[in-house]
Amino acid sequence: MLKPKLSSSFHGRSPEMLREIYEQPVAIRKTIDCNREAGKSLAALWPIEATLLTFKKIIIAASGSSRHAGLAGEIMIEDLAGLSVDVEYSSEYCLRSTHADHDPLVIVITQSGETADTLAAQREALKRGAKTLAISNVADSTIVREANAALITCAAPERAVPATKSFTAQLVILYLLGLLLAGKRGRLSAEAILTHWKRLEVLPDEIEKQLPSWDARAADAARFARRAKKFLFLGRGIHYAIAREGALKLKEVSYVQAEGLPAGELRHGPNALVDRDLVVVGLATRDSSDADSTLRYQKMLDVLEYAKSYGGRVIGLAVQGDDEVSRAADRVIFVPPAPELLLPILEVVPLQLFAYHFASINGYDVDHPRHLVKAVTRE
Repeated sequence: MLKPKLSSSFHGRSPEMLREIYEQPVAIRKTIDCNREAGKSLAALWPIEATLLTFKKIIIAASGSSRHAGLAGEIMIEDLAGLSVDVEYSSEYCLRSTHADHDPLVIVITQSGETADTLAAQREALKRGAKTLAISNVADSTIVREANAALITCAAPERAVPATKSFTAQLVILYLLGLLLAGKRGRLSAEAILTHWKRLEVLPDEIEKQLPSWDARAADAARFARRAKKFLFLGRGIHYAIAREGALKLKEVSYVQAEGLPAGELRHGPNALVDRDLVVVGLATRDSSDADSTLRYQKMLDVLEYAKSYGGRVIGLAVQGDDEVSRAADRVIFVPPAPELLLPILEVVPLQLFAYHFASINGYDVDHPRHLVKAVTRE
């Protein structure tokens, strides 16, 4: 495993966050290996196997980073399995009308398995007669014990408060769940599912190979934006979820105002914020074999050029070899080509590194941000 280059601004402190960013290739490999059964029902889901064929809708309830994973999972499952998915804030799910849904499968996502509002959401779902599926990094947690079935991310304990490796492991689990449901519902053939698995399996090696370059480029982007106090992270489609997560990471560790938005919403009010004091972080990756992805990419370029024309400073994420984003952005971090639904796993890592370096050069303790705890155990 690669060792991270530690920032000198930490004055001897050991940044667990950076180490855990670098541990993501291992965490992803272990999560894949722990849940390996291409084209078959995962053994962990046998208690709800009948439900997997009959439910009419999925509701995902989660908070914080786990909810952002759920937003990405929504699109993964809808695109792969053709199922309807809604994503709820855990704290809001319990306040929904009891007549709002019929026969949903409720998926609850929590790194610790002890998040109070997510646990409450699961208990409410069970009370309403729904089957629940828990996704957690802790196999013996309360939420896993009380769920009808559970999938475990195998990211190993995460000590820093900001979620990094647990988040990418959640994305992997949700992608695998999408493949499983696609197979169960006859949406994808066994051969197609195997192709998806093989493409997923190369991601850890690609991340490991890119980490030094991402680290250096993220540090350069952080120096470029060092004195900024407001950020807009923009994404389209599945990349909106990662824009939300990138903004949250920066907000958590450096206490600046950062907001994740669908890129098309910029001109509906937030463009009033665009000036030299604003940094726009645009997720402008694309799967060139996917016409919809290419269309979203072209529209993202338009938004970045618009932001720059009004004085905004732009940091872009793009696929390697993309010269167009380089012309629209002041700094660019490149990721390897990947299928559209797997790009988020690549994209989020340099955004985590950007948050780390931005906080580090401004002298903040990334492992223990003020007011934050690893698991929110009180509502």
